[in-house]
Amino acid sequence: MSEVIKTYCCPICKKVFTDTKYRPFCSKRCADIDLGNWFNEAYRFEAEEIDEQDLEELAKLPEQPEE
Repeated sequence: MSEVIKTYCCPICKKVFTDTKYRPFCSKRCADIDLGNWFNEAYRFEAEEIDEQDLEELAKLPEQPEE
C-alpha cells in the first residue's frame, strides 16, 4: 500500500513542501521573515473602536477577583 505524502504551501514564499521542523514555513529563512513581520508590526488585528458609552458600561461592571 502506498503512503500518502502530505504537502504544505509556505505562507511567505508560496513554495510547496513536505513536512519540515519549521512548519508552517518551508525553511528557517521564511520563519524568520514572518517573525520579523510581527516585530515590525506588518500584521494587524482588526478591532472595533471603543466609544465613551462603552467605557461607561465597562466602568459599571464589578471587578473580577484575580486567580
